[in-house]
Amino acid sequence: MPVSTSPPEEGVAVVTVDYAPVNALPVHGWFALADAVRAAGRDPEVRCVLLAAEGRGFNAGVDVKELRRDPGHGALLGVNRGCAEAFAAVYDCAVPVVAAVQGFCLGGGIGLVGNADAIVASDDATFGLPELDRGALGAATHLARLVPQHLMRALFYTSRTATAAELHAHGSVWRVVPRADLRAAALALAREIARKDGTLLRLAKAALNGIDPVDVRRSYRFEQGFTFEASLSGVAARVRDGFGAPAAPPDSSVPAGEDTA
Repeated sequence: MPVSTSPPEEGVAVVTVDYAPVNALPVHGWFALADAVRAAGRDPEVRCVLLAAEGRGFNAGVDVKELRRDPGHGALLGVNRGCAEAFAAVYDCAVPVVAAVQGFCLGGGIGLVGNADAIVASDDATFGLPELDRGALGAATHLARLVPQHLMRALFYTSRTATAAELHAHGSVWRVVPRADLRAAALALAREIARKDGTLLRLAKAALNGIDPVDVRRSYRFEQGFTFEASLSGVAARVRDGFGAPAAPPDSSVPAGEDTA
């Protein structure tokens, strides 16, 4: 299974993604992640969820190979729904969600951490949406929760990435630590949150979601409509196959052969 959940300890459940080689999830992986986060949030023993990943990067988006194997649009529809479910599960989780991010956090990874309540990152973490280089759109909704509007647009149009240190300067990353210290630092924050009363934490999560200025679920689904339009028009396949795709910027950290959300 690409997703596992640890038994609650000190009120914290750890949901871990481990899907080699780069945590680019297939359709069933996104739904499994959504189910795991929701189940952890429903557990009365859990007062905070830590979302983590194994391997060299946190998440590289969706598995483009799965899309290429499908002669129709079933895989695209499936991954659109799966991503929407996983992102919403993080946002709607009954308790706060802390994301522990190492290495690359791209495409679907941005959707996950952009909907998390707090982010702890390793000093080698990079964040970005290389969608235009992969024939897709989406998750600008979530990138806009991490950086200011004009920076979000520049990052989206160029497919460039931002470092953990840059996001920390914008206030969206709680702490930046050496990679070896990431899990301990993220658990420390999750356990600090989990020391609060569980009922109050659930009320606080609902209250904070209720005052958000943007409905992230509706906004993201709006974006996904344009991804599907790009696929129907043929431009998505053309870009994925390398026709007309711009050269990757020097600081690009998109794993080769993988797609984003």
